[in-house]
Amino acid sequence: MWPFVRDHVPAAPAAVLEIGCGAAGGFVPALRDAGYAVAGVDPQAPDAPGFHRIAFEGYEPEQPVAAVVASNSLHHVGDLAEVAGRIHEVLRPDGILVVMEWGWERFDAATARWCFDRLGAAGDDDHDWLRRRHDDWAASGRPWDDYFPGWAAGHGLHAGRDVVAALDARFDRRHYAEGPYFFPSLAGVAYADEQAAIDAGQIRPAGIRYVGAPRSSARGRV
Repeated sequence: MWPFVRDHVPAAPAAVLEIGCGAAGGFVPALRDAGYAVAGVDPQAPDAPGFHRIAFEGYEPEQPVAAVVASNSLHHVGDLAEVAGRIHEVLRPDGILVVMEWGWERFDAATARWCFDRLGAAGDDDHDWLRRRHDDWAASGRPWDDYFPGWAAGHGLHAGRDVVAALDARFDRRHYAEGPYFFPSLAGVAYADEQAAIDAGQIRPAGIRYVGAPRSSARGRV
């Protein structure tokens, strides 16, 4: 996903904030290497310069930033409207928001079956989430379309359509696309392979790519 981020953030040395950079640092190292003034915010962020171990809702940047990046983090937040408002507040009026998300509500039985047929060997915990979902579902004895929505609700995950709606309330879209999402966690499957399956109607597009500009009329909303 780095090319998507690189192609949509302003030119370096713009100030960029990544929400939910995770323990591995997300895009912060790549952005820093590319010459950006970048900060990563996450309760589990690395204990290193440029990172802040705090929830985004409680983070106060020294000044507004030129870009905010959020990769697979917004579906985890508590209050989508609050977070969308905070993003709007920390962005400069001419700033840009770059979001990569997933619509878990599109992970239907056919898509799950396609993914489970392409699972690799157990290993990296970050990429084993599909195997865990398969094993938990198999143990449940329930139909997938009953099991998975219940699992998502139990973990408080926001649907992709709700994430997009919260962003649309405060940002004007500059780019929106739906496409591959699962390929990094599958064995021998590339982005193009998953896109081909989407194009053939075998699976649904679960990945969301959103780029937005702050809407001036949204400033000052509670």
